[in-house]
Amino acid sequence: MEELKAFKVHMGAADCAVDIGDGSERGEYVNQDYMLHKLGRPHRGVSLMYCYYPLDEQFPQRVSEACKDMDVSFAWDYPYDDYFTYKGGLEGNTEGEPFNYMRDVRRHGQDVVLTLTVDPNVSDEQLIAIAKDLRPFGRLLIRINHECTGNWFSFTKRASYKELGDFFVKFHRILKEYAPNVKTILCAGGYDPKTGKLEMEEEFLQAYRECDIWSIDKYFALHWGWPYDVAERGGTTHSRSVIKDVYEYTKKTYKRLCEVNDGKQKPMVMSELNADGDVTGPYDQAEMVKEFCDLLKADEDKGWFNAFTMYQFRDRGRLGLEIEDPNYPDCGIEQPLMKTYKEIIHDEFYSPKMTSGEEISFPAKLRWGGAEDAEGIEIPLHFDKNPHFCEVYFEDDSNVIMEINGKWFYKSPKAKCIDLMSAFFEKPLDGAADLKLRIFAPPASGENDLSIDDGLMNTYSTIEKMPKIRIRTEPVEL
Repeated sequence: MEELKAFKVHMGAADCAVDIGDGSERGEYVNQDYMLHKLGRPHRGVSLMYCYYPLDEQFPQRVSEACKDMDVSFAWDYPYDDYFTYKGGLEGNTEGEPFNYMRDVRRHGQDVVLTLTVDPNVSDEQLIAIAKDLRPFGRLLIRINHECTGNWFSFTKRASYKELGDFFVKFHRILKEYAPNVKTILCAGGYDPKTGKLEMEEEFLQAYRECDIWSIDKYFALHWGWPYDVAERGGTTHSRSVIKDVYEYTKKTYKRLCEVNDGKQKPMVMSELNADGDVTGPYDQAEMVKEFCDLLKADEDKGWFNAFTMYQFRDRGRLGLEIEDPNYPDCGIEQPLMKTYKEIIHDEFYSPKMTSGEEISFPAKLRWGGAEDAEGIEIPLHFDKNPHFCEVYFEDDSNVIMEINGKWFYKSPKAKCIDLMSAFFEKPLDGAADLKLRIFAPPASGENDLSIDDGLMNTYSTIEKMPKIRIRTEPVEL
């Protein structure tokens, strides 16, 4: 084999980024190694859903466990939201949830998207403590009190909608002062054709103007009566929409948001997207998601929609790529949506952009800003034909993610050899080919080093030597 060369490569934003939900009131957290193996690529971000109600006597217990004898007929009937509880803040520490999962997400080359429902009556000191918790976690996105124009979450019962809008602005400003690495997402109501305005536009006007990212949640079909009834035709606890109508509604919402922001654009995302298999069954569920994503890709009006979050990887109901096995919760049952979703996220439109640079020598210093801004290395490789062995060996304790032939791999600091052959199982080479092995280095600890000048936004790693790559195009013995 010829002596290998290495070049700089930059990973930037996709035309439309994809995030994924991992755990909620409907499912448990799934580790990032499993998700990467199943999906074949990391996401831009991973959405973790938590609540913070420290003024309640049951907190920090998960409310469905603290109130398990309570007579409940709707998912949000508990004293506070049945999410995992945020165990940091003024009263806690950053050793447990969600920080252990945030570290797992980041070391696998993804950004954290933290959904946090918050009691609007907490003190400024408690919000400041949360902001300080989030400082080491890089370019984090936080969605504060989402679906805030609804009436199901506990925070909507503790304050007026105007007060909720003011609370968002206050929390946003605290984050800008104490954790400028964090961007805020306002997930509120959409366009109302009767008024030509946004739902509760005046109450949340200042929040729309100050937040970093606009968002709506939209399920193409949803069974909100789950798990307390079964969706059947004629029932009143589910619905199904027409995809083109949803698409136009989303676009009109964005255009109105620009109007109320004096014509200034901001990123627009859909923070929860799926079709509920309880309503559609498994086949139409996949078709509806595909139809929406095809419309996004085909839209000649580019740039108005920045990202969506698939809700979610594994679900106890039918809102996941997998259904949780009721006999063994650590096991997921793959749905047809999984195959469809994999095809979507591996499409160039939904994939991060790679820009090649000049040749480099070792030791090589790599910068990790986030999933939309990272500087790594790429190593050109020649294959005479489809390989029987393709392995990469490291002599250091680097923490890296790698991509070849469209498939991504993770190497932890303790791993020395990564078998890359699965990159050729679904996409075998049909002859000679030149491919690039791309390597990026997210933080091994999952946290940034705040002692360096730009530590809020970047981490740096050094790969001392060119990794050894073993390629064989025949079995060892014939």
